Amino acid sequence: MLRGLVCFLVFMSTPLLAQEQVVNVYNWSNYISDEVLKQFTKKTGIKVNYATYDSNETMYAKLKANPHSGYDIVVPSTYFVDRMRKQGMLRTLDKTKLSNLHYLNPALLNKSYDPENHYSIPYFWSSTGLVVNTHYHATVQRWIDLWKPQYHHQLLLLDDKHEVFSVALLVLGYSPNDTHPEHIRQAYLKLKQLMPNIRLFNDDGVKSLYIDEDLTIGMAWNGDIYRASQANAAIQFIYPNEGFVISIDNMAIPVGATHLNNAYRFINFMLRPDMAKKNSLATGYASPNQAAVKRMPKSILNNPMIYPDQKTLRRGVVQADAGDAEAVYQKYWELLKIGG
Repeated sequence: MLRGLVCFLVFMSTPLLAQEQVVNVYNWSNYISDEVLKQFTKKTGIKVNYATYDSNETMYAKLKANPHSGYDIVVPSTYFVDRMRKQGMLRTLDKTKLSNLHYLNPALLNKSYDPENHYSIPYFWSSTGLVVNTHYHATVQRWIDLWKPQYHHQLLLLDDKHEVFSVALLVLGYSPNDTHPEHIRQAYLKLKQLMPNIRLFNDDGVKSLYIDEDLTIGMAWNGDIYRASQANAAIQFIYPNEGFVISIDNMAIPVGATHLNNAYRFINFMLRPDMAKKNSLATGYASPNQAAVKRMPKSILNNPMIYPDQKTLRRGVVQADAGDAEAVYQKYWELLKIGG
């Protein structure tokens, strides 16, 4: 009987031990270095199950529907960190398990979306701007230029309601984070005027679409366009005169995480300066890791597409949660998409 009990305990403990050597990561597509993932597993013995999403909304909806979906790490943007922490969807972080936190740039910490960073750790920061292929178009400097009749059925816009509405709000002289229902309605009407020029809304394939010249003018995130420009030198990224959105994407642990210690080890590994540098170089996005930035090639640090100067950054606005106005944005976004 004793031998049977020992065999049962061994049988039961084996899968549990195996389970402990896993971390389930849910991140944006094309947003991490494959080499960094391999090195994490080699260093720790922890297997990374890596799933991707193409929008904050997709990630949020999945976790909202099933808080125990099994993900140990998610990477929400600023305004979704704010929403998710307020709705109890994220764990409070035990920073004693994150020994590499001191490498982060203090200027990117303690923001209003997560005071004291109790729930999130900066992963990358990015900007949204204009994109032009100079083989086909003269360089544009303003969002309002996209409304010109010469761009009929040519524009690529991000398939993201807040990014798209921010363009119209900035053109109208409002904040991209405006929550006044009348201002959002005005932005919707302005975007209706733009619809004849829009050929495609897309998030996930932006880089390839611009590289292959399927589309040659529109908007995008700067990291995607930096990588696209490496393959097609005619592609330019422009910070619009009216202003632009800055987004900070953050590592966070959902309340339903089942491999908590492994999640902390993963975050801490991503905070190593050498790993943060590899991640940044692989994706084209700016690192919040000061020590990693110091190790970057000068060609990267001097490239305004990735690291804009302070004068340019003053035109940027960090994306914030719309709060109760989210329903207003959603209503007008749906109307815009169906041509209402």
